[in-house]
Amino acid sequence: MNKRRINLWIGTVLISILMLMMVVSLFYTPFPVTEINRLERFEPPSARHLLGTDNFGRDVLSRIMKGSQTAFFVGLVAVSIGSVFGVLIGAISGYFGGIVDEIIMRIVDAMMAFPSILLALMFVSVFGVGLRNTIIAIGIMSIPSFARITRSGFVQHKELDYVKNAKIKGISNLRIMFRHILPNVLSPIVVAASMGFANAVLAEAALSYLGLGIQPPNPSWGRMLSESQVFITVSPWYAIAPGIFITLLVLGFNFLGDGIRDIRENR
Repeated sequence: MNKRRINLWIGTVLISILMLMMVVSLFYTPFPVTEINRLERFEPPSARHLLGTDNFGRDVLSRIMKGSQTAFFVGLVAVSIGSVFGVLIGAISGYFGGIVDEIIMRIVDAMMAFPSILLALMFVSVFGVGLRNTIIAIGIMSIPSFARITRSGFVQHKELDYVKNAKIKGISNLRIMFRHILPNVLSPIVVAASMGFANAVLAEAALSYLGLGIQPPNPSWGRMLSESQVFITVSPWYAIAPGIFITLLVLGFNFLGDGIRDIRENR
């Protein structure tokens, strides 16, 4: 196997496996995710409960499977928000330049000066906890990275001959931006989206861990980690399982992003 494609294949396999688990969880889980059975509290991994049970006797595997829906949904929607607004802002800034570029980039720089998780915490604290606000907060904090990457691509391409020819032909700025330049700068944006997905999963897990993200009884890997830390000495499997799955999903998208970047740079 080509060494440049190893990262791509590893990322694709990891994401495919976890995505398959997520799809299966839409129709089936070994046990109801909110079913409480105090007679089976803190059971270790066994043939009946492959990943053991939690402090309420709920099947950990079932909750892990259901929690994958939250991870993928939050990642997908948050990255969509960040990429759409970030690409639009970056395209306007890079294409028109001048005072427009200065104003937009100073705002972007100000946003990037704050730690992204702090911005998300501030947003959720002001507007309230829950899935919707968590997604919006993570989406907003990912806008600056997409904006800067897109701006860089537009600055490089707007002076090339094919853009100048399009202007001479009288093609509108909007068409030049999104029909001519954007397709040529999509590659780094796709890489950023892959990395952004991983960051969104981590951010959601962090917010849920702090009690500011997904609220019970909806399963979330971050909240499972938070709830399990009190019982780490009693049932370590309860904490290990969500930690492993968070790691695998983040690694999967990081490997995928690295693989896409390696292929792009070695064309």
